[in-house]
Amino acid sequence: MPNHTEKRMTWNVPLNQLAKTSRRKVLATSVMSAVSLTVRSSTATGEESNRSKSPAQRTDPMTSVTTKDGVRIFYKDWGPKSAQPIVFHHGWPLCADDWDTQMLYFVGKGYRVIAHDRRGHGRSGQVGDGHDMDHYAADAAAVVDHLDLRNAIHVGHSTGGGEAVRYVARHGRGRVAKLVLISAVSPLMLKTEGNPGGLPIGILDDLRRQLAANRAQFYFDFAAGPFYGFNRPGAAASQAVIWNWWRQGMMGCAKAHYDGIKAFSETDFTEDLMSIAVPTLVLHGDDDQIVPVSDSAPLSAKLLKNSTLKIYEGLPHGMCTTHAGIVNAELSAFIAA
Repeated sequence: MPNHTEKRMTWNVPLNQLAKTSRRKVLATSVMSAVSLTVRSSTATGEESNRSKSPAQRTDPMTSVTTKDGVRIFYKDWGPKSAQPIVFHHGWPLCADDWDTQMLYFVGKGYRVIAHDRRGHGRSGQVGDGHDMDHYAADAAAVVDHLDLRNAIHVGHSTGGGEAVRYVARHGRGRVAKLVLISAVSPLMLKTEGNPGGLPIGILDDLRRQLAANRAQFYFDFAAGPFYGFNRPGAAASQAVIWNWWRQGMMGCAKAHYDGIKAFSETDFTEDLMSIAVPTLVLHGDDDQIVPVSDSAPLSAKLLKNSTLKIYEGLPHGMCTTHAGIVNAELSAFIAA
């Protein structure tokens, strides 16, 4: 260690001046103490005030909003806040990450892009109830209201298509410019007397059985098989895509996913669709093994007041991933029109 020479300085200060200096120091110390107490008191009051707020008022301004019934909803919000917003609604049992390809594409085009994790999915609260389309739509509305999004384009895939339909019909007045439905579950998936082309309840019960028995294996098989059409002869399956689907699914709550099967399959969106007047683009693949096209897209297009229907030969349910270039081009043209 280097040696340092300590220099000592002696001040000759008269006693009366020293007394005045001491009094000034005491006064300054008192003032600083009062300020410190005031700041601490204000902080404590602020913290107490935040604790006293209702759940709907407590928010994390960076990544989440808390709904009226106390559920934390995670969201992503990228791009200029002044740009036109595009809101993405994900499918079952995934999360906002399933839209990363579209979000990166459109934020690169100068749009503001938003996607949230549905309650019980991804990084949102893993609550045991509220897993129905009314709550899904209300949760989407909580995100939209929190961010004060207007003139927005809402894009929904699969279950997210149903969520987007119900949101636009019941909460979107004055905020929505256009709607896009991709491989959407609307108007009704379940086979009923009024919907003879729907899926028999036995198929849906089997999904619930497999989920309850071994969710991890079920999700892997679902992604490796019908979701992306990887079970078709000659299909080039992507292990990265399969595992990313599996990752998203396993992030969520088993109870939410179990209840969600009823929500996406048994909800009738007929009246919602009939009430929507904004321009709507309906996209579907004719090789969709999850939501068969014959009982979905054409029926939704007929119920909508202002729709454009496009059906793609050979495309699977997960077309936003397997054929992102086609989907992004269609979205771009529709949004710009």
